[in-house]
Amino acid sequence: MTAQLTGLPVIDLSLADGSAADRTRLHDSLRAAATEVGFFQLTGHGVTAGETAGLTDAMHAFFALPEADRLAVSNLNSPHYRGYTRTGTERTAGSRDWRDQLDIGAELPPHVPGPGEQPYWWLEGPNQWPAAVPGLRAAALNWIDHLGSVAARLLHELLTAIGARPDFYDYAFAGHPHLRLKLVRYPGTAPDGAPQGVGAHKDYGFITLLLQDDVGGLEVLRPDGTFLSVPPLPGAFVVNLGELLEVATDGYLKATSHRVVSPPGARERFSVPFFYNPRLDAHITPLDFPLAHHAPGATKDPENPLFAEFGRNELKGYARAHPEVTRRHHPELLAS
Repeated sequence: MTAQLTGLPVIDLSLADGSAADRTRLHDSLRAAATEVGFFQLTGHGVTAGETAGLTDAMHAFFALPEADRLAVSNLNSPHYRGYTRTGTERTAGSRDWRDQLDIGAELPPHVPGPGEQPYWWLEGPNQWPAAVPGLRAAALNWIDHLGSVAARLLHELLTAIGARPDFYDYAFAGHPHLRLKLVRYPGTAPDGAPQGVGAHKDYGFITLLLQDDVGGLEVLRPDGTFLSVPPLPGAFVVNLGELLEVATDGYLKATSHRVVSPPGARERFSVPFFYNPRLDAHITPLDFPLAHHAPGATKDPENPLFAEFGRNELKGYARAHPEVTRRHHPELLAS
C-alpha cells in the first residue's frame, strides 16, 4: 500500500476457515489494511442476500412513509437517542448533515441512571418501531445479532494478525455490548447546494461495518489530505476501525476520517452502518501485542478527547450530534 491510496483492500473473512496458508494470507492482509489504511472491503462474511434484502426492503418501506408517520417515531421522543432524525437536524463537526435516519440498538429496558451512576446509561433502552412497517423490527434485530457475530470474529482475527491474544477484549463485550445501527437516507443535494451528506469524522468505537447501495458517495481521507471515493462492491461490507482501537494500540491500528458527499440532484442514497462497540461501562485496557514499541502514537484532538470508559465517548458523540434531543431530555449535558 502506498501513500497515494488508489483503492481499498478487499479481504475475504472465510479464509479464517481455510488452510494454514489461507489464514496467513488473511492475517497479512488484515494487518496491512488496519495499520496503513484503517478501511477495507469485507467479503466471505456469511450474511446472506436474503437477510440483506429483508433489511433493505424494510428500510425503503420506512423512508417511503409519509413524514408524519416517520415523525411518530422521532428521536425527540426518546431520552435514549433512538428513533427517527429528520433531514438536516443531525450535525457533524458543527455543520448540518443532509440526511435523515433511524437509530436502532439492542432492545433493552430503559436504564435510568441512579444516584452515583454515569449519565451514559441513558443510552441503554428500547427502540421505537413504526407500526406501518411491521417487518422492520425482526429484520433490524436479526441484523444486529448477525453482524455482531461477524464483527466479533473479525476482531479476533485482527488481534491475531498483530500478534495479540485474540480474546483480549472479550471482557469489554461481555454482557450487553453497545451494538447499534442506523438506517440512513441521503435525499440528494441540499437546497443551498451544500455537498455535505455527512461531514468528515472518525467513528469512536471499535469496528464499523457499512452496507451501502450502488449510488456511491463514501469518501476516505488519504494520507496526503485528499479523499478517495469508495465504489460500492456488491455483497461486501465497508469496514473501518474506530478511535478506541487506535487509542488502545497507541496508533498502531488506524481510525481514518471519512465523509459522504450528497448524491447529485434529487437522487437518493441508502446505507446501513453497524457499530460494534463494547459495554458502556467497559474500561478499554491498552492492548498487549509484540509490536507495541513500534506504535506511532494515537492522534490527539483537543476538541474530541477520548476516554477509556467507552460510554463517556458514546454519550459525548450523541449529545453533540443531536442537540435537540439533548436539550429536551438532558440539558445538563450541554453545560458539561
